[in-house]
Amino acid sequence: MATTQHIDLILINGYLEALDLAVIEQMLDLYIEQSALYLTAINRAVVNMDEKAWQEQCHKMKGAAASTGLSQVHQKLLLIEKSHEDAETKAQHLQALSLLNQQAIAAFQQWFAEQ
Repeated sequence: MATTQHIDLILINGYLEALDLAVIEQMLDLYIEQSALYLTAINRAVVNMDEKAWQEQCHKMKGAAASTGLSQVHQKLLLIEKSHEDAETKAQHLQALSLLNQQAIAAFQQWFAEQ
């Protein structure tokens, strides 16, 4: 898995210059917890066919992914946040987003292990 494919190394290395490695680890841990909550809320929005909740939760997760440096997750959320597709298509987006999120977290953890 290519770390640079999933994470914004310029942003993360900038954090590394300004912050202790332990702070970056806490940031990742917080993102992992929050992203699970966002994904659950996004799923609930799909099930309830709640367009407003879909957009709100995608927007929140998009910001969290961007500030954590998970560039591909951020890009995926940019694409789907304002989509007005049917529930089946949104469920497919959610499945792809969940997988992408797992891959990005693994890439970040791999980067962290190499520091």
